[in-house]
Formats: sequence, structure tokens, C-alpha cells
Amino acid sequence: MDPLGAPSQFVDIDTLPGWTDAYEAKQLDSHQNPVGKAQVDVRSPFPYRKDINEKIILWKGDVALLNCTAIVNTSNESLTDKNPVSESIFMHAGPDLKDELQKLKGCRTGEAKLTKGFNLAARFIIHTVGPKYKSRYRTAAESSLYSCYRNVLQLAKEQAMCSVGFCVVNSLKRCYPLEDATHIALRTVRRFLEIHGETLEKVVFAVSELEEATYQKLLPLYFPRSLEEEIQSLPYLPADIGNAEGEPVVPERQIRITEKPGVPDDASDEEGLEADLSFIGSHAFARMEGDVDKQRRLILQGQLSEAALQKQHQRNYNRWLCQARAEDLSDIASLKALYQTGVDNCGRTVMVVVGRNIPVTLIDMEKALLYFIHVMDHIAVKEYVLVYFHTLTNDYNQLDSNFLKKLYDIVDAKYKRNLKALYFVHPTFRSKVSAWFFTTFTVSGLKDKIHYVESLQQLFAAIPPEQIDLPPFVLEYDARENGPYYSSYPPSPDL
Repeated sequence: MDPLGAPSQFVDIDTLPGWTDAYEAKQLDSHQNPVGKAQVDVRSPFPYRKDINEKIILWKGDVALLNCTAIVNTSNESLTDKNPVSESIFMHAGPDLKDELQKLKGCRTGEAKLTKGFNLAARFIIHTVGPKYKSRYRTAAESSLYSCYRNVLQLAKEQAMCSVGFCVVNSLKRCYPLEDATHIALRTVRRFLEIHGETLEKVVFAVSELEEATYQKLLPLYFPRSLEEEIQSLPYLPADIGNAEGEPVVPERQIRITEKPGVPDDASDEEGLEADLSFIGSHAFARMEGDVDKQRRLILQGQLSEAALQKQHQRNYNRWLCQARAEDLSDIASLKALYQTGVDNCGRTVMVVVGRNIPVTLIDMEKALLYFIHVMDHIAVKEYVLVYFHTLTNDYNQLDSNFLKKLYDIVDAKYKRNLKALYFVHPTFRSKVSAWFFTTFTVSGLKDKIHYVESLQQLFAAIPPEQIDLPPFVLEYDARENGPYYSSYPPSPDL
């Protein structure tokens, strides 16, 4: 403990500058104008959230000195690791900590265990064990490191903690590449705060001088401090950004654990498939899922169950999604054929498709499909509506029904479930007939969602004019066909 009257060596987190503080001061000094809604075509899967950013602190210093509800200690499975973080925590906490740790009987990789803080300013210490990194077992290491951060946060939530101070869990001794580990740490914390943000007031990342530059570089990807920074950071996100909780996604797993060892899933529904299911041994971990080519043959033969089909479809979609995030799609984005705008009268996100801006014969349509998936993946997790402007399209802009069928077959179930309306603006007789045939004989479940809109006045009954960015040529066409009244609505300057 500090001698009576001496200044405390501990640091109160309320005195530390937040993640947004320095940035906002810089913005005020430079007098930069914020990015307007009309300038944004694509939103990041980690959008600008001021409420989340206010919880984040990046601090260069010793985590053991933080005055917060709990700090994090990174150790080995016997909780006796001698790394700089652990040694500092033991030194400041006092000898009682060692006695307490002996009662825990160790900690497995990826797990988190709780002790008192003893002589620390922090009330608690959350101990976790990071994975040893080998490139051959990268997937396992990523999953274990995610579990470290996730379990620490879950424990903090269960114990009703107000603040957590994280050290960098991946120690140098364990050979985990710092940048890869930082991606996992930041996105896991971000996703947790999105879902359980009300349970934590502050999250501090305590880093060393060597680690600070990496955190400064990657924090804007997951915690953008403005719409402009969100857009600038989007191209630098990795291909795998995890699932809704930040957990690493593995599209193709050759081996999986079955819930009922020795019994095929859906056995009653797949009696004809028994001969094709392979078993190695008879223990719980021996179930093999089978190769992709075999599953495709079974799909054609109609022998796969509904559950197996859904899993196969999800893996296929994940492959497309990973490719979409890795591909340079700037040429497709520049067409301004697909963009996010405001919300409709029910508060649902509005996505706009401009048919005239799709030069079907001049672009790579597979890249167009990838761009659609890249833009829509995080939009489709909630209810949304599509507005398709068929205005002044010609034969060079007509999307082939085979392409549309392929798109419909590839996309995840959430796209179809959460699409609540498709507004078909300025349709022609030919386009209505084509749409009818497509929704009747090619795909199911879409026909009732299509609404043919002859004028912008009809569209504005569902979507307020200030909530949708209209291409100028759409306004001009509508003014000619339906009267000049609609030309009073300002067009988007970027379209």
C-alpha cells in the first residue's frame, strides 16, 4: 500500500482520455465537415457508434496500476507464468494472491477465472490463458484467443462489473502475431458491447509502447469515431470478421462433433444415406462430414435432409462472403447501382438499386454478385426494404433471370426472411410480365413482397422523400410523366 500522505501510484480510469477525445479535438481544430448521408453507399459491419466509443480507453501503461472494477491477467494453465504483466500484478497485489490462485487448481486455455484484487486498486483480477500459436493450428489458436476475451467479458457481465482493464492477452512467449491477435481482441469487445453494452461502462486496453502503434492502427476499424473514419477504414477490414459475436468463422470444417456419438444426425430421415456416412472408430469425435462433391451428388439425388441442405447452403454462402471481403470491388462500387439510404415509415433500412447504372454487358457480373453480398450481409440481419428504379433502363441494363436465380440461391436465409418489401419503380409492361414469370416459376416467397410503383408520389407514401436519395434522371422522368410537382424534391448530389 502507498505510505500515508504519499501520492498514489494507481491510475483512476476516469482521469484517462477516452478513445474519442483526442479525435474530436483534432476535428474541431481542422474544422472538418462530417460526411453526409447521401455520400455513403456502403456501411461498415462495424458502424460508427458514439455510445460504444465512449466506453473505450486506449492507455499506454501497466494494467496492474488501473483503478477499475477488474483487470485481466494473462498466464499459463498452472497460473504461474512469469511474464511482465503477471509479475507486475503479483508484485502489486501482494502474497495473498498466490495463495488464492492455488485454490483455483489452474485454468484451461481460453477459460477465465476470478480472484480478489487484494492490494491492487482493482477489486478483482480475471485470469485467462492465451493459446500458443503455430501456423499449422491457426484456426484453433484464433478460437481459443476469442474465447479468452469473450469469457472475460462474460464473467464481468455475470459479476455486474462496471469496468474492465485488459492487458494484451497474447504474450510474446506464446508467439501469437500481434496484429492478428489485436483484430480478434478488438472485434470481440466490439461485438460484446453491441449486444451487452449496458452492462459495462468502460473497457480499457492497457498496452506497452511496442503494442500501442498496432492498437492505434486497428482501433478505427472496429471503433470508428466518425462516419468519415468508418468509410476510410472499411477497405482495411480482414476477410474474416467473425460472426455476430466476433467468433472466427470457418466455412469448411472437415471434422465436427456430433451430438449423439455413434448415431447419424437425422437418422430417421436419412436411412438411404447410411451407406455413405463414414465412421472412424466409435468415439464421440470420430464423425466425418464427407466431401463437398459427394454432398452435391446427394443433393441432386434428393437424399440429403433439410438440415443437411441448410448447413451445405450456409457453408457455400460463407465462401462467397469471404471472397467478397477479399476482392477489390471498387469498380463495381463506382457505378452507384446499389446504396443504402434512410428508413421507411416502419423504421426499416432502405436499400436502393438503380437499374440504369448496371451495364450488364460491360461488367463482370460475378463481381457484381460479390459486391451485392459484401454490401448486404450486415444489412440483411435486420428487416429492410429494397427500392428498384427501373427508370429508363434498356436491353443493356436488363439483369438475366439466370443471374437473379443464382443470386437468390446463394444468399443466406436472412436476406429472404428480413426483406419486407420490394418497390419496383416505373415498371414497364414487359418488366411486369418478366417479374411475374420469375416469381411464379423460378423462385418462391417473393411475389407477395413486390409492389409496382408508377410514380414517386406512391413511393413517398411508404418512404418519406427525405429518407431516400433519388438519382436526378429519376426525378426528371417522373416530373415529365406525372407532372412537375415532384421535381421540388432535391436529388442526391452524388448520383
